[in-house]
Amino acid sequence: MSKPSAPQTEDAAAEPGRRTRPETTSAKRGRPAKNQAGRNGETRDSILDAAEDLFSKHGFYGVTIREVAREAGVDTALVHYYFGAKRDLFDAVFLRRAEVWNNERVEAINRYAREHEGAMTLEGLLEAFLRPPFQWSLKGGPGWKHYSALVAQTNANPTFGGETMARYFDPSIRRLIDLLRVVLPDASDADLYWGWHNLSGALTLTLGETGRLDRLSGGLCQSGDLDSACAYMVRFASAGFRAVSGTRA
Repeated sequence: MSKPSAPQTEDAAAEPGRRTRPETTSAKRGRPAKNQAGRNGETRDSILDAAEDLFSKHGFYGVTIREVAREAGVDTALVHYYFGAKRDLFDAVFLRRAEVWNNERVEAINRYAREHEGAMTLEGLLEAFLRPPFQWSLKGGPGWKHYSALVAQTNANPTFGGETMARYFDPSIRRLIDLLRVVLPDASDADLYWGWHNLSGALTLTLGETGRLDRLSGGLCQSGDLDSACAYMVRFASAGFRAVSGTRA
């Protein structure tokens, strides 16, 4: 493929082999007019939805601002106006649903701890923590499916995945670790952190619904059966935490 005569920016460059589509010109360039304030929220959400969909399918490096604008039906200048650079847009996409996940998970395990004070079980605690993201992916619509796939990609990204996951999810994970210390008092911190590390990979891979399980099992197990997936994960993770910590709690 011949190179263009003029250098391209990151947002203008298309990946080799990917088709490009005509630029959408229906949206006004630059700052929205004041009389459009009532539609600004919808425009912003449309951009976030489009970016979330594309990032979940192609990853951070496989998407340009121009493609996001095209998918959202707006001009590229409008994407820059609302979100700035591509990494800022990615962070906005990530934060939007991370707050919901984190709030619901922390509320769930805190409620479980209050209602079962002195009688918490490992299975009960993990069920309370794991159930919210599974429920959102099951019932929250396509956007949550896209987000789950995006989180799975980001968790495995060696460039900025660790920093991104830490920034948005570590507070809720630390609260879970605090309660695991109560349920597994003989476990070392190393046991708990390694246990979470393994559970984190299983969780994001499962929520990504890659379909590999379907093919591997010949259809016996379905990656989209998230109710069963959550139940199996609670049992599997509970056994794992007990095994690495040498406890029978």
